[in-house]
Amino acid sequence: MSAPGLLSDTALAVFRLNGQFLSAAERLARPAGLTAAWWQVLGAVLREPLPVAGIARAMGVTRQSVQRVADLLVERGLAVYEPNPAHRRAKLLAPTEEGRAAVDRITPGHAEFAARLGEALGGEEAFAEVRDALERLSKALDGLDARGGDGAGPAGV
Repeated sequence: MSAPGLLSDTALAVFRLNGQFLSAAERLARPAGLTAAWWQVLGAVLREPLPVAGIARAMGVTRQSVQRVADLLVERGLAVYEPNPAHRRAKLLAPTEEGRAAVDRITPGHAEFAARLGEALGGEEAFAEVRDALERLSKALDGLDARGGDGAGPAGV
């Protein structure tokens, strides 16, 4: 198969995977009173508070979409905005105890799903190989973006 065909097939597989992961995340998050997007944003700030732009960069989405979710999390008492010593206007988002508890409620289902997926892939080593391949693909795309001129056609791939 040609490189353009491989690119298109890979993009379609990744788009399908994205939909499958979002669907699984919705199923896991729902019993905890979260959506997949809320879980994703809360998960990004569990270790340390981050500005919305930093969360967006890490997730590969727009700052505006993260801002909408962050505002909803704050409105519902699952997160708070804190002062950012590095930037007066870009506040840091941090989970509240209620937000941490909601994410904790997802953990058992997440662990069970991860174990089933790992088994379906052939074990932890095979699972790690899949992760590594996806990380290589992401880094390669980042490298192309950094150089500019991705050559994407009208359909984007």
